Amino acid sequence: MCLIVFAYRVHPDFPVIIAANRDEFYARPTQPLFAWTDGSDIVAGRDLKGGGTWMGITRHGRLAALTNYREPGRQVAEAPSRGHLVKDFLMGSENLNDYLQKMARTGHRYNGFNMILSEGDQWVYYSNRNKDPQVLPPGVHGLSNHLLNTPWPKVVRSRQAVATLLARKGPPDVESLMQILQDRTIPPDGDLPDTGIGMAWERRLGSIFIHSEIYGTRSSTVLLAAKDGRVRVRERTFKPDGSTGDVECKLRIPVRPA
Repeated sequence: MCLIVFAYRVHPDFPVIIAANRDEFYARPTQPLFAWTDGSDIVAGRDLKGGGTWMGITRHGRLAALTNYREPGRQVAEAPSRGHLVKDFLMGSENLNDYLQKMARTGHRYNGFNMILSEGDQWVYYSNRNKDPQVLPPGVHGLSNHLLNTPWPKVVRSRQAVATLLARKGPPDVESLMQILQDRTIPPDGDLPDTGIGMAWERRLGSIFIHSEIYGTRSSTVLLAAKDGRVRVRERTFKPDGSTGDVECKLRIPVRPA
């Protein structure tokens, strides 16, 4: 996942709304969103190369989503797949605080990553490139390949678009959130970050939706969690030829006091 916009307690009827893009090389094999059949109660896509996932939710109410931290000079080829961090949290039995303590001990083994984690009504941001976990306050948050709410153009643009959409009356519209995720506007060069990958790639990766010959947005995901525990997850996948496919899962999670 390379862009996550997370609206927490912004909409009166949907306390959790997530709109996210997963950017990846087209050659990496992937299974689209589905209800896992291994007894874990996970609803997520699956990285068929690494075995993990980039975002998922369980019927018990756990949710995790991950982005990579862009730092080309610090990549370790033999580091374990970061997708296992999401899978392990979703499948685990330890509480959120215990998991975060484990990450403090073992997170250095992985290349840079960011995670948004939830257990019930507790939402936390954690990165192995930041010192301490951060409890997320109500609001619209954005996460790309740097720290939470770093004002990269794609983060600023998508946060503003989601906030504007949710300010309208009525339930949030899934298709409108999908359209925000498919924005291909490339920011001016002067607004782009310098992350050590060269200006050509900064331009390619600067838009909300990415498309190039070998790498791009593989899927867009919208998750709506209503206050009564009903959750709707829609994933739209994209192929290099421009064709798309939608899959949707619905589930109900436990409702805990706010």
